[in-house]
Amino acid sequence: MELTLFVIFGAVAVASAFMVIVSRNPVVSALFLILTFFCLAGLYVLLNAQFIAALQIIVYAGAIMVLFVFVVMLLRTGKEARRGYRLIFQKSIGIIFVVLFLLLLGSITLMVSVTGMRGPYTAEAVRHIGNTQAFASVLFTDYLYPFEIISVLLLAGIIGAVVLAKRKR
Repeated sequence: MELTLFVIFGAVAVASAFMVIVSRNPVVSALFLILTFFCLAGLYVLLNAQFIAALQIIVYAGAIMVLFVFVVMLLRTGKEARRGYRLIFQKSIGIIFVVLFLLLLGSITLMVSVTGMRGPYTAEAVRHIGNTQAFASVLFTDYLYPFEIISVLLLAGIIGAVVLAKRKR
């Protein structure tokens, strides 16, 4: 049952992510991205990471994608915007990035399998202390400063949006 759900969620996530790239309409692309986020949340649930799955749905599929769809619909990209410049070497640059990504992924996989690297939060440790507690422990110890910097960055973005909105009135 679990393997079947994993294959279904994985296949739908890959197919919808491909449709995000292929789709010409930005709104349809955003809807496929929402489907991808929901499939990833399903995969998180299968990994017993319910808190991360809830965050995935609330933050990404909820707030960020609503904001993205709102901006895309406000931009009103028509035929004149689609006819814009095309990158000359767009396909070759894409292929180069895919090859670099696959090389990086392969080297990381090889390094982990050869050296047997394991972090402090192994599967046994997470089962013992709990998923949410392990996430909070890492977030508020190892990544405390980036977490605080992101909150200041979000505040600056909100202030900038308010200033730009008031300037137009």
